[in-house]
Amino acid sequence: MAFNNSYSSAKPVMSTIETNKVLKNTYFLLAMTLAFSAVTAGISMALNPPFFTGIVCSLIALGMLFIINKKADSSAGVLLTFAFTGILGFGLGPMLNHYAAMANGPMLIMQALGSTALIFFGLSAYALTTKKDFSFMGGFLMVGLVVVIITSIVNIFIGSSMVFMVTNAAVVLIMSGLILFDTSRIINGGETNYVRATVALYLNVYNLFTSLLHLLGAADD
Repeated sequence: MAFNNSYSSAKPVMSTIETNKVLKNTYFLLAMTLAFSAVTAGISMALNPPFFTGIVCSLIALGMLFIINKKADSSAGVLLTFAFTGILGFGLGPMLNHYAAMANGPMLIMQALGSTALIFFGLSAYALTTKKDFSFMGGFLMVGLVVVIITSIVNIFIGSSMVFMVTNAAVVLIMSGLILFDTSRIINGGETNYVRATVALYLNVYNLFTSLLHLLGAADD
């Protein structure tokens, strides 16, 4: 009985230690990749590539996701994560130049960055302190994401500014939910690989920032 009690009490401690390790590695890698992404975005702005560069970079990054998932348990996964986030950061260059050229452009970009940081840190802190399980949101968020993608593709041909704004507002809500969902998965042991966790949170932050920038830009113009 003494052995069993000792074993059962030690198990949650080990689980907590492992969870904290995943969290620490995830946030460290996330900070590094966000910084690297900002550098590549700055390089892209200086080079001023054509606007379709963003689409090309997004397609390349999409293909890389499958490779990262396969290599997530190896050291190559970290290098691929930097390549993935660097490519997406480079693809932001044309869009950032577009908004920077507006009369209030630099302020809009800073507002989008500040709002993204506030939302991310606020929701992450809430998930970390409450330790609530937000796994129940997974199905709803996935359906919402599919609807948004389909609507965005259709709007390429329609060109409705109203649909554009509603779609980006929906993305902000979905990404906010995914921040809670993905952080909760790490805390509750649903995600034990920090490379995959980093990629998930990075994409949440990336899409949150771009959608907020689109909304602020549309409201300003």
